[in-house]
Amino acid sequence: MTPDTRPAAPQPHAPATESQDTAPGYAAAQAAYDAAQDSGDMVQCLAPDGTVVREDLLPEPATRLELYRQMRRARHFDERGWVLYRQGRLGVFPPFGGMEASQVGTAAALTKDDWLFPTYRDTGAALTLGLPIARTLAYWRTSPHGWHMPADLKVLPFYIPIATQYPQAVGAALAERRQGTRNVAMAFIGDGGSSEGDFHEALNFAGALNAPCVFILQNNGWAISVPTRAQTRATDLSRRADGYGIPGVRVDGNDALATYHVTREAVERARSGGGPTLIETVTYRVKPHTVADDPSRYRSEADTAGWDAKDPVTRLRTHLLNAGLMTEASEADLLAEIATEFEAALAEADSYPEPTPAEILDHVFAEPTPQLQKQRAEILAEHTAQDSAQNSKEQA
Repeated sequence: MTPDTRPAAPQPHAPATESQDTAPGYAAAQAAYDAAQDSGDMVQCLAPDGTVVREDLLPEPATRLELYRQMRRARHFDERGWVLYRQGRLGVFPPFGGMEASQVGTAAALTKDDWLFPTYRDTGAALTLGLPIARTLAYWRTSPHGWHMPADLKVLPFYIPIATQYPQAVGAALAERRQGTRNVAMAFIGDGGSSEGDFHEALNFAGALNAPCVFILQNNGWAISVPTRAQTRATDLSRRADGYGIPGVRVDGNDALATYHVTREAVERARSGGGPTLIETVTYRVKPHTVADDPSRYRSEADTAGWDAKDPVTRLRTHLLNAGLMTEASEADLLAEIATEFEAALAEADSYPEPTPAEILDHVFAEPTPQLQKQRAEILAEHTAQDSAQNSKEQA
């Protein structure tokens, strides 16, 4: 959305009351979502029940079907990731179920010539842009086969530090402009990360230099166990763009069509020299922080139940069926295709050889430093000694 579609000035926030301060995280997030929907401050194409509320935002049928396919691929990965973790076949993995529209709808606006700077939770976005499933599985297995991205894809490894990717994305965007391309950089962050200094420095950096960068702020209601309402008094995080003189847009992050629409506009604006945009996707982290997290320590399952009715996959599915763009039979074929694709990728990942201990140092620098060479020799010597001791034990 262009800047002139926003209210002329920020509206004053109501002072926090005792009921607001003590409300469950879900209740606060639900209230914020409903208020944004009712006020019209949040761009929306499909209502939670799948009905169209903005005909002018509907992309062509082929795009709607592709968005649904990518969301289904992402959800399948997320669900299978849980199973693989419990089987000991995947490391600690940050699930993103319920946030598929926020990740797919944004990444789908890019091309493979653009940059993607994901957080640890943005597996769905990376898969949408083209990161192979086998490579992604290897990454979450901490295998060297997943430590570097494909040469034809400008996706950075999933960032674990909070907010460091934002200023780095600005640097990549400025480098593309200096090289004379129309390529853009897209960076993701969460609501908690938007309180970090790197977030604000990046927005100021991008605004001052008019960088072709699109910032995605996924407001999923929680920064680990801290609800958004507890880490900031702001109720519309997209307005943080105002302080840096760049457009800020708030969109229903559970609506893939609306998310795709506003992101595509922001990407095209960046390509044409219009500079950066901050997009807040309002969604909710239904799943735990990671598969090793116990969210019952800070919220109950009942607190998140209301978000099932806003499920992004169900929302788009209902629309496609009602519009006659998809049938239950064609959907069944799609799901079978996705399952087959995943199992083939899993078999490929399973075929990768086990890493050797010293490989942890082989991907640090293109040319190893003397310190790394010394450390590598020490690791190999220790590993050889352990193997020798094990062999002696077995022979005895």
